[in-house]
Amino acid sequence: MMPKDKDKQKQTLHDRGICVVIPTYNNGGTIAAVVRDVLRECRDVIVVNDGSTDNTPVELRQIDGITLVEYATNRGKGYALRAGFRRALEMGFSYAITLDGDGQHYSSDISLFLTANQKHPGALIIGSRQLEGVDRSGGSKFANKFSNFWFYLQTGRKLDDTQSGYRLYPLHKLYGLSLLTSRYEAELELMVFASWHGVQLVSIPIDVYYPSSEERVSHFRPGKDFARISVLNTILCFLAVVYGLPLRLWRWIANIVRTVYSLLYVFFFCFCIITPAVWVYVKIGHMTEKKRYNLHRLIYHSMRFIMLSHGIPGTCFTYNISDKAHFFDQGEKCDFTCHGPSVIICNHQSHIDLACQLIFSPRIIFLTNEWVWNNPLYGFLIRHAEFYPVADGIDQLMPKLRSLVDRGYSIAVYPEGTRSKDCSIGRFHKGAFHIAQELGISITPMCLYGPGKILPKRTYHLNKGRIHVEVGAPITQETLQKMGDTQTQASMMRKYYVKWYEQLCNQIEQHV
Repeated sequence: MMPKDKDKQKQTLHDRGICVVIPTYNNGGTIAAVVRDVLRECRDVIVVNDGSTDNTPVELRQIDGITLVEYATNRGKGYALRAGFRRALEMGFSYAITLDGDGQHYSSDISLFLTANQKHPGALIIGSRQLEGVDRSGGSKFANKFSNFWFYLQTGRKLDDTQSGYRLYPLHKLYGLSLLTSRYEAELELMVFASWHGVQLVSIPIDVYYPSSEERVSHFRPGKDFARISVLNTILCFLAVVYGLPLRLWRWIANIVRTVYSLLYVFFFCFCIITPAVWVYVKIGHMTEKKRYNLHRLIYHSMRFIMLSHGIPGTCFTYNISDKAHFFDQGEKCDFTCHGPSVIICNHQSHIDLACQLIFSPRIIFLTNEWVWNNPLYGFLIRHAEFYPVADGIDQLMPKLRSLVDRGYSIAVYPEGTRSKDCSIGRFHKGAFHIAQELGISITPMCLYGPGKILPKRTYHLNKGRIHVEVGAPITQETLQKMGDTQTQASMMRKYYVKWYEQLCNQIEQHV
């Protein structure tokens, strides 16, 4: 990895609230090299000296740029982890990557944990050691299989390496931390409690280095530690029945109830209230400009009611509007009329994206796909509100769009053309930029976070989470023309959105 990429990785780790915690006990021969290697990957490093009696304290005090936690008496790895996590929380971190101080883990794998955290925010990431061909004792092999078996029995989840010390912990989701046992078995306990409470567990492959048996330093005590692990597993099996299983059952029921409630809420509101009211309103008298605007106001207020009154239970909805944007916000009143119409572009994640955007103004017209246009639930309203399908072609739509702009409406377009599978920013098409150029109006960028996590593509159940909408400052035609032709504009704006969305993720996912 180039120095520039290393710097970016360090900044991203910091922005996402990720630090590294290294517990160590009598690793004087390796700890300095381990810490310095980690500092090349991450700038926020906490080292816990667990009462070392060798030269470990001296080695650590010679290293600049680390946070050192130390105490005089050896208390065990579990106690050291707890001390490191608490210091990380005090310093404002949300995640901690843990690795051992004996040199068996490669610091370069920190980038793998960062990637996994970006893909699975809020998850507990476990580094699954690739142990084929590694010189290991029979006791070590048995201990790992023994631990994997009991973990599956207690949680119903299979993991290949429950004893790996290379992990990323979501610090705000560490259940049972106050009950944490003091030695090696603490890592198993943390995973079991996390699983019971619905924390996502993700395994990623990592490399591992084991020195020869003559060079290896191990503080594992087969007799005592196996006994402690056996006692812990007995207790956890009991708790799995009286505590873990009821929690899993409750979460399963709650997910079903939340999804059914949301679907019925939207279905009843759209099919039993809005659609009949619109049908009656349209059929009575002639369709005038005032009546069409009233339809848009109905959509606007309906979406605000659904999105801002917990129509999706378990979802927090927030937004932020640039001072230079074409919106003004005065409580219930948001509109474009203060600065004139614009082409609104936005990333596309989910079926609920449109509802997230319609809360801002009654003067937004969407270019939709055929599925939305012909939807039996709200298609009647969409068609009479002058939303148009992109399948008609931009050139054929242009006279209608010009008329809408002349009447004060803004045009909303998804440059990606389709929903993203993983919320990443796809390739931007030039259609939105062509429309803005032909109509001589600015482009207002809008960025969504969360809809694709609440209702992912090709899924039919709703997850808990946060939806956030950012509205940026408008980009004038003069500025757009300086970028180049419409294809170049699309490419440059896509790069802008990649950075913008990454910044949003880093800000929001610290608190997931």
